[in-house]
Amino acid sequence: MKIIYLTLVSLFLVGACHAQNEEDDIRKNLQMYIDGTSYSEPDKITAPFYEDALMFLSKKGQPIYILSAKEYAQLFEKREKGKFNGREGSILSIDIANDIATAKVEILIKDQNLRFIDLFLLKKLEGNWKIISKAATLLPN
Repeated sequence: MKIIYLTLVSLFLVGACHAQNEEDDIRKNLQMYIDGTSYSEPDKITAPFYEDALMFLSKKGQPIYILSAKEYAQLFEKREKGKFNGREGSILSIDIANDIATAKVEILIKDQNLRFIDLFLLKKLEGNWKIISKAATLLPN
């Protein structure tokens, strides 16, 4: 009986560790994106994205504004690299289902009184988590 109990506990712990490692990998990719946008580093912005990923963004006067990850990163190219630009991000949630995941991130730009919610769709491709899509909304004040 003890052996069965210990085996079950071991299997549970292995599964829990695997799930935590997956979440950690996703969290690292999201943080790389957040850091890239906070410090105007285009390479960090694009690195976590699948090459054909699209972003569906908020833009004043347009119902939807669609950019590729590369096009989005280019918006940061003329800014001073490595200098904090006032954009703060925090990961609010991550939900994993096998080889896909969703994540919710809050972006604050305090000096402009702006608050965005970004929703990310991720997929594990060739052993690595990649952002395959992002949708963002600007929340009302």
